[in-house]
Amino acid sequence: MSATTMPAGPVFAPGTSDAEIEAAAARAAKHRRLMVLFWRWFILAVLLGGWEIASRLQWIDPFFYSAPSAIGARLWEWTFEGTSIGSLWYQLWVTMEEAAIGFVTGAVMGVIVGIALGRDRFLADIFSIYIKVFNAIPRVVLAPIFVMILGLGLASKVALAFIMVFFVVFANAFQGVREADRAMIANAQILGASPWAVTRSVTIPAAMSWIFASLHVSFGLAIVGAIVGEFVGSRFGIGQLISIARGSYDPAGMFAAIVIIMVVALVAEQLMTMVEHRLAKWRPAPLQETN
Repeated sequence: MSATTMPAGPVFAPGTSDAEIEAAAARAAKHRRLMVLFWRWFILAVLLGGWEIASRLQWIDPFFYSAPSAIGARLWEWTFEGTSIGSLWYQLWVTMEEAAIGFVTGAVMGVIVGIALGRDRFLADIFSIYIKVFNAIPRVVLAPIFVMILGLGLASKVALAFIMVFFVVFANAFQGVREADRAMIANAQILGASPWAVTRSVTIPAAMSWIFASLHVSFGLAIVGAIVGEFVGSRFGIGQLISIARGSYDPAGMFAAIVIIMVVALVAEQLMTMVEHRLAKWRPAPLQETN
């Protein structure tokens, strides 16, 4: 049988009951989930094992690249003995506070401004040039300016996280509004719906997929903004740990901080997915692979 005629899923004999088909589908789905988990952990084990072996055999210089065992030891030390600037949990709390405030404020403002300009073409034409100019500025270069103006405390980190989030959410919300079904909008207007009712009942639901897609990306950007701000100038936080590790030529410390950031980002991504599923139950489930 050629590749073009090969069936995509299991073939059932005539007379197979619905219960048997459902049971076979459930087994296939479980097997696929197990295979995905296996390959994820297998690839991780190969990468970490290869890194450890290469470091121990001096194929790579451990002074620059460290080793997974040294990174694990540093994480253990920070967790149970603390860091040079205090408890690890306090450093993590500081960074997450900055990122969360910047994320929430940036996302809310991005959604509001994106929907407002998406619904009003006249305002969009006026402000589009300013948005393009500000969006062209590399956001991370604003960190020294914010630190200089707002100081080493919370405000400068929140400002950078806000900027990192705002433009991503704004662009998706704006485009989502522009992609709304014009026929549905016209029908709602014919039925006498007010502009606010059209926005609330037609435009915003149409843009929700775009908005949620941006939120998945933007929380990671908020963490990046907070850490870059701490790296430039701060007294506490994960970014300050990276700065101290860099200054003392401690690659294990730098990689340990990166591991912490990755774990937090993965947890945040899972939470965001749960919130999305709860708020967007009306959407049809995405198509799943059958093979």
